Amino acid sequence: MRAPGGTQEVAAPRVTAVVGLLVVFELVSGFLQGSGPALVPAVQDWQSISASQAQWYMAVQFLAAAVGVPVFGRLGDLYGHRRLLRIALVCVAAGTVLVALAPNLTVLLVGRALMGPLAALLPLEIGLVRDRLDLDGARRAVGLLVGALTFGSLLGHGLAGPLLELTGGVQATLWVLAAIACACVALSYCAIPESRTRAPGRMDWTGALLLGLALLLFLGTTARGQAWGWTSPLTLGGLVLSLALLAWWVRLERDRPHALVDVRAVAHPRSAPYYVSGFVFGAVMLGGQAVGISYIAASTADEGYGFGLTTWEISAWGAVPHVLAFAGASLVARVAARTGYRRVLLLAFALMAAGNVGLIAGHTTLPLFALASAVSGFGMGLALGGLPTLIAERSTPDRTASATAVYNNLKTLGGSLAGAGSAVVLGTLVVRGTDVPALSAYLTIWGLGALLCVGALILQTLTNRRTDASGAAKGRRSGTRTHSDASTPAGA
Repeated sequence: MRAPGGTQEVAAPRVTAVVGLLVVFELVSGFLQGSGPALVPAVQDWQSISASQAQWYMAVQFLAAAVGVPVFGRLGDLYGHRRLLRIALVCVAAGTVLVALAPNLTVLLVGRALMGPLAALLPLEIGLVRDRLDLDGARRAVGLLVGALTFGSLLGHGLAGPLLELTGGVQATLWVLAAIACACVALSYCAIPESRTRAPGRMDWTGALLLGLALLLFLGTTARGQAWGWTSPLTLGGLVLSLALLAWWVRLERDRPHALVDVRAVAHPRSAPYYVSGFVFGAVMLGGQAVGISYIAASTADEGYGFGLTTWEISAWGAVPHVLAFAGASLVARVAARTGYRRVLLLAFALMAAGNVGLIAGHTTLPLFALASAVSGFGMGLALGGLPTLIAERSTPDRTASATAVYNNLKTLGGSLAGAGSAVVLGTLVVRGTDVPALSAYLTIWGLGALLCVGALILQTLTNRRTDASGAAKGRRSGTRTHSDASTPAGA
């Protein structure tokens, strides 16, 4: 059907079908990612591997994602988001099959590495919906996709145990996951139109290789930092070398006409604060999960703090912030329609800061502790939906997937650094004469999380004021509204 101006109009039923299928992919992505940690003990027994080897069962997927997400994002912008979405799903399906039939640790780790493109699905989907839908439709779609990812992660975390008992063994459970992943490949060939916008230029394989080496070295070093010792020459050397490679990559990308990542756009004052906020968000969300679980599992009789919860009680407690995060991500477009996305993000980081302060204030009372976790979880949901939407809208149409991929990597890097930092704090602030973390260690981590959120709040507030002042000045000079004023709600 054609619009009056002669341009092609996207039929509503077609749009609904596209978003529906993409939501299914994100549900499955969240389920696969959420079930991973819960199945680690069973995989360890099945493969007869040590705890340190089992650590790589999770780490290798994160490493593969760190390298693969920018590549998939850029290729999607160049050659079509649907095409790369299908390739990513094929890689994931192949990885799940290898994991399910793995005769040894090597095959197991190769399979987990092939599952790395799970993290590339969301950037590719955001690129697709931004290309095919109008502004409001794309915003609602991103909220649904992020909400589905969050809800899928909750389902994966909660249902992995029952599924393991129902199937009677971890290998049978892994085959169920593989069947679901393979079904997604078939679904990807149903009623999904290709994106119409193409980025100019070609793939920057040199930049991809250099970024991959830097991220592999950085994340690999942080993953092994606790085992090697954070002050050991091996750890410090790996971190310094990775940062040097990253600096070299930035300099290289800055001068390339068709770079893997538009470094100048990422560093632009209009968008840089939101990339920094993504890094902070990853540090608070990903870095704080294990800390909270460790605290509520401790008991006052043994450690002098905590609540001594059992495994099922921990799962129930962990569901609270997940459910609130799902609610926040699902509601973000509706809330932003009234207030604008910039104000939504201010609210998100304010809630996360308040939640971390609440953890400190309520660390002796479980209901108050759970309430603080719920407040923080809702803020995380708003940030989960709001940050990628705002970053995508502040990128050029032919760079949507790669811009969102950069955000995703910064979020992962923030989580990695926060996890390493938390390990240092928990290993340094201990009960005298033991290796048991002291209460002050947990309070310090939550305090740092609150400070990081406040810092992101201040940065966004200052940026918003400069942007509003600049827009008002341009409006006075031209006597008309700016493009951003015309296309987005107030404060968006």
